[in-house]
Amino acid sequence: MEQEHKRRVRYKGTHPRTFREKYKELAPEKYGADVEKIIQSGKTPAGMHIPIMVDEILEVLDIQPGQIGYDATLGYGGHTRKMLERLQGRGHLYATDVDPIESEKTRGRLEAAGYGPDILTIRRMNFADLDQVAPGVKFDFVLADLGVSSMQIDDPERGFTFKYDGPLDLRLDPTAGVSAAERLRELDEAELAAMLVENSDEPYADRIAKAVMRVYQKGGSVDTTKQLASIIEGALSFLPPSERKETVKKSCQRTFQALRIDVNSEFEVLYAFLDKLPGVLKPGGRAAILTFHSGEDRLVKKAFKQHLREGVYSEISEDVTRPSAEECFRNPRARSTKLRWAVRA
Repeated sequence: MEQEHKRRVRYKGTHPRTFREKYKELAPEKYGADVEKIIQSGKTPAGMHIPIMVDEILEVLDIQPGQIGYDATLGYGGHTRKMLERLQGRGHLYATDVDPIESEKTRGRLEAAGYGPDILTIRRMNFADLDQVAPGVKFDFVLADLGVSSMQIDDPERGFTFKYDGPLDLRLDPTAGVSAAERLRELDEAELAAMLVENSDEPYADRIAKAVMRVYQKGGSVDTTKQLASIIEGALSFLPPSERKETVKKSCQRTFQALRIDVNSEFEVLYAFLDKLPGVLKPGGRAAILTFHSGEDRLVKKAFKQHLREGVYSEISEDVTRPSAEECFRNPRARSTKLRWAVRA
């Protein structure tokens, strides 16, 4: 009990403060003349927000002044700002985000940059409800960036990373639903293994699920990010030392991804978005979607192809567009990104 008390005090007194001091609002524009030097070094600090594939997205969407658009995932607002610049003060951009913490920060940054409600409307909504964002309005362009923002990933309080100890939460909206820790308590071994396979193609799903459930069977719990990472490491202890470290790291990444997808119903949300997307686009309207893992990309590819066969889209990307090697060097978090696009018939 005493050790547990010390752990809680150490976490509360160290990690949130470290995050606030070291990573607070690491926007590229705050680095002034040094930002290009930092980016070119390939050592982008954790928490620095660099929008991914901006040029490729702007080319696909072909935004013109006076158009009406929708940014389905506001995030830090990097893409939002670039799209607003293309509107040149005319037209309107709607944006949504379920994260009450980061979306308000982004609203403040964009308003300070001169993008107020006359040209930008931000709603705290899930993009599964894109048909309710602006009822009756048809969009000239739509962007959906399905990635988790750097501020969410790097904040120990949010539980998205196993690099720091923090509550095992993983909710995009921490005020709604159940945390990942609560979700684990609801699952049995077979359900957890199936989730790991379906959501992240985890090759050691059975071993990890068994190890997690063994903790509960012994009267324990899995409440923090480091606890879960330690369980995964123990489950893979049979591996040769030469390959164990890298395999454990990848299995941790996949396990956290699978839990995040489940807790936030990400596949269900994406299904709904893809189904409703053609209905909110004007004829000739263009949509671009950034995905960050194979499960998301498969859903987007399948939906786009189906709608093309049905004549709903007149054109879709034949293959994915990936970030350049130079961009991946500057921003390692861009490496898994895939861009697909579609044009409304």
